[in-house]
Amino acid sequence: MATGTQDAAGRQLKVAGFADADSFVKWAAALIGSVPDVSRHLAIVQTPLTVSEDQQRKALAGTGVAAEDVSRIEFGEVRRWVEEVRPDVVVLSARGPLVRLLQREIDHVRPRPVVVVGLPGISIPAQRGAATYRTNADLFVVHSRREKRAFAELYDRLGLSMELGLATLPFAHREHARPVDLPHAAPAHPEQPASLPKHVEPPGGWAKPHGTDLVFAAQALIPREREEREQLARILVDAARADPTRRVVVKLRASRTAGEEETHFERDSYEDLIQDPPPNLVFSHAPMREALACAEGLVTVSSTAAIEAMALGVPVIALDTFGIKKTNLNTVFAGSGVLGTAEDVIARRFKHPSATWREQNYFHREIDSTWWAQAQRLVARRRRGELAARHVPAPRGGALHEAWQRKSVLGDYDRTLSGSVALAVGTPLTKVILATRKVRAGRGQHTWADDHSDITLTPALYQDPLRRPARTA
Repeated sequence: MATGTQDAAGRQLKVAGFADADSFVKWAAALIGSVPDVSRHLAIVQTPLTVSEDQQRKALAGTGVAAEDVSRIEFGEVRRWVEEVRPDVVVLSARGPLVRLLQREIDHVRPRPVVVVGLPGISIPAQRGAATYRTNADLFVVHSRREKRAFAELYDRLGLSMELGLATLPFAHREHARPVDLPHAAPAHPEQPASLPKHVEPPGGWAKPHGTDLVFAAQALIPREREEREQLARILVDAARADPTRRVVVKLRASRTAGEEETHFERDSYEDLIQDPPPNLVFSHAPMREALACAEGLVTVSSTAAIEAMALGVPVIALDTFGIKKTNLNTVFAGSGVLGTAEDVIARRFKHPSATWREQNYFHREIDSTWWAQAQRLVARRRRGELAARHVPAPRGGALHEAWQRKSVLGDYDRTLSGSVALAVGTPLTKVILATRKVRAGRGQHTWADDHSDITLTPALYQDPLRRPARTA
């Protein structure tokens, strides 16, 4: 019988991850890096959103996955790579369409590994697209009791089955709250005594990094409208001007000058919106952990950075200026105690979450995480022939539709003739489909009736998946 992380023959289990974009690389590395005593490897697949070398280095920091455990491969190499490495468990960490493509390749491998999927951050509300793209996996990892309930209800409504496994959100591990050096500490506030320790003890009993920065976690899609993003930019400028002795740090995910991409395309960046910032408002591409080490508090609308800050004991403001609704992906913060207004941001009235909210949202006990034990049981069942593979079905449009799906995800990294043909044929059709979805969305047909539930259907796409607008100089 297998024990620990070994199989019945005493062989160390192999775990492999596939990812491309920044947040997905970080999540995959943290997840597979959290499993003790396994052979692990992370394959980064080349797509238009693949991380740069610098983004990769930052994403791997503190995850337990070393640089030598990472490979960069073309999509066409995926099947052969899995056949050669022979992992027992494969973690697919990517946007839904890429997950579907990767799993189709893995479906051809014999014996097929156990397939684990998940999302890299806050997954409330539970989205229909997130569920359906991943429904052919063996195990779906969620990160809170609330997420588990929401996805269980969503799959039930959709008439689909899925085993859900609970894990601790990688960025919510409390051991991250140990005292750290502050290599880039902001200037101290003049009212702070020089003898004040670098680390103080907040409610809850774990160390909190001491700093003076207001750190804003920027998001590409939230808020969505340019007018709202302009309003948020003004709030940040006002916060900087309210106290010129303390910094406002706008934490960005990707560097333009380095040609980096992030998971979602940002139409109205804060670097464009804030043209003449005060001297104490700065933009940063440093890892979030470094930014939080210097933080007095964190501001966001709905970024997972809020959970990372809470884990460190850094207080938070989840800005409610644009409403608490599904389209802002911030319903998870209702009842948390950290919602705040623009006035709270300017006055730096940061908040800690309530104990009740924490227990249901991302801060359950480590012992309650079940996903790896479930994965091990699935491996054992697969080897005994008791677990049938959940293969991705062929698309209804046949080979041409499959080529379109591949081309829409891989872009220029798909060099097949079928992909080029599918692009020529499919682009006009896609525009019609997107227009139809937009009409339906306007009629309220894309969401569940209850706007306060944790469940929503996927909204209409916000852009052509192949043609992003060119950035202006």
